[in-house]
Amino acid sequence: MENKQHFKLAVIPGDGIGEEVIQEGLRVVDHLSKTSNKFTFESDYFPWGCEYYLEHGKMMDEDGLERIKNHDAIYFGAVGYPTVPDHISLWGLRLAICQGFDQWANIRPVEFLPGVEGKLNHPHKEKLNWVLVRENTEGEYSGIGGRNFAGRGPGKEVAVQSSVFTEEGCERVIRHAFDLAMKRDRKKVTSVTKSNAQQYGMVLWDEVFKRVSRDYPEVETDQWLVDAMAARFVLHPEELEVVVASNLHADILSDLGSALAGSLGIAPSANIHLDGRFPSMFESVHGSAPDIAGQGIANPIGTIGSAALMLEHLGLKQEADLINEAIRATTKDGILTADIGGTSSTREVTDAIISHISSKYANV
Repeated sequence: MENKQHFKLAVIPGDGIGEEVIQEGLRVVDHLSKTSNKFTFESDYFPWGCEYYLEHGKMMDEDGLERIKNHDAIYFGAVGYPTVPDHISLWGLRLAICQGFDQWANIRPVEFLPGVEGKLNHPHKEKLNWVLVRENTEGEYSGIGGRNFAGRGPGKEVAVQSSVFTEEGCERVIRHAFDLAMKRDRKKVTSVTKSNAQQYGMVLWDEVFKRVSRDYPEVETDQWLVDAMAARFVLHPEELEVVVASNLHADILSDLGSALAGSLGIAPSANIHLDGRFPSMFESVHGSAPDIAGQGIANPIGTIGSAALMLEHLGLKQEADLINEAIRATTKDGILTADIGGTSSTREVTDAIISHISSKYANV
């Protein structure tokens, strides 16, 4: 028997439904590890999030990055709570990890799952499948700026928020998008900017895109302004394969894509660091949904799909494919949570996914 790989996961459930969906994702990974001859794993839990902030005045330990930097991957639930401002929860935890570990590519697949009623009127919805590649560490989320002149009196304060685009940052994420396109049946990359209005950073992006595209003559390309691209998501989604965009634009477009597919609850994502210095982080796109926390009705599909992305990143593509096939089989059977028109509980959906994995695993 071949030696099993052993992986150490840093698990950050976070807030709201984060704890619930993370546990379901880990159940799926645990099932695969017990039935596979390829890997084992262990989980280290970190209680960071808004409750931690309310108790300690910070979203994570001061040495938090140091404590998790040697893990093989980070599995993240959700962050956010009504009594903690969103900019504090985001910058104090998720962005602190993404930027601190230079997780410069955020991968967000969009898939129209069978049995899920999408919000898009398209004759071939079952064939729609594209991926957003989001620049993840600079751009509009660079965090550079400030607030000034409040001392001049009411209504006189000025806020400046700057975007930062480096040629190196643009090139690495654009090149990664082309590398992903080379693995797809249709090799196409679409670049999205707003370079008519943002004439410095996004013109630089456009120039880098054109230069990098010359290294991939097999790949079809096009370029769109973000407002026209939003319309294209709705009107011509069949034209989409790999879409690469800046931090803000891809964030918005990926939520649009997931909503068109039926729910943010089904959308996985990966925050990738590729040169091996730091771990990558895997999380669903949805928020912490404190209004339904503890009711057992949260959709676990996005988080389980993120586990598939995690396993693929760790070199376990067959296991990742099994998870994705099991998700499709489960939704096709009509086993759905309330957000996508069903009546199944969080646990029932996961049980069905595990059952489908079990029925297929003998073929791996």
